[in-house]
Amino acid sequence: MNICSFFFGLTLVILFSGIHSATLTVKNNCPYTIWPATQTGGGAAQLSNTGFELVSQNSATLDTPASWSSGKLWARTQCSSDSSGRFTCATADCGSGQVECNGAGEVPPASLAEFTLGSADGTDTYDISLVNGFNLPVSITPQGGSGQNCTTTNCGVDINAECPSDLAIKDSNGGIIGCKSACAAFNEPKYCCTGTYNSPDTCKATNYSMFFKNKCPQAYSFAYDDHSSTFSCTGGPNYLITFCP
Repeated sequence: MNICSFFFGLTLVILFSGIHSATLTVKNNCPYTIWPATQTGGGAAQLSNTGFELVSQNSATLDTPASWSSGKLWARTQCSSDSSGRFTCATADCGSGQVECNGAGEVPPASLAEFTLGSADGTDTYDISLVNGFNLPVSITPQGGSGQNCTTTNCGVDINAECPSDLAIKDSNGGIIGCKSACAAFNEPKYCCTGTYNSPDTCKATNYSMFFKNKCPQAYSFAYDDHSSTFSCTGGPNYLITFCP
């Protein structure tokens, strides 16, 4: 499918072109503020609010357009505004200069929660992707629904703590706050699954992707890492996305 403390959470109510409605509840279990962001897939309209501040133990609700049937959610860290009012984040910034991303995607590294909801046969698919690297632990838990693979997918490990030095992103104090993918770090076709490597037959796991896979076996570690990385539900469940589960 690949297209990256206390609970109060953020709720997004989503309507899907008459197929089913779903609620995504976003929890910030991190002991610090994060700035979640969303991007709609397939050229459909963006959510009414594409980025927001989520303080630990805080909550917010977003109304969403009926056209939203696929997209991704991630969280930015260490964000602030400069003297001119330009908003930036140390990890997963979308480059909009504002809290809202306005349809822009994340700058790697970023841990992604990805969804395609309400397909023609009524199946939802979802995954955690580290293809764009890692910045925060994250999990996705279906609430309701059915199917053999309708279960929690979890990347609950702090990969930053063990990130290889050539992939590490550090803050001004030298602390590792993000772990880049090999594609972002080296921009080579064999790591990015581009050029002659742009197929399942030619793009294979590397030592770098296996580092992520070993830490989070249920998450995508490179573009064609489909084995054990995609989850699905029928029956129109809701979903819980937890940062720092």
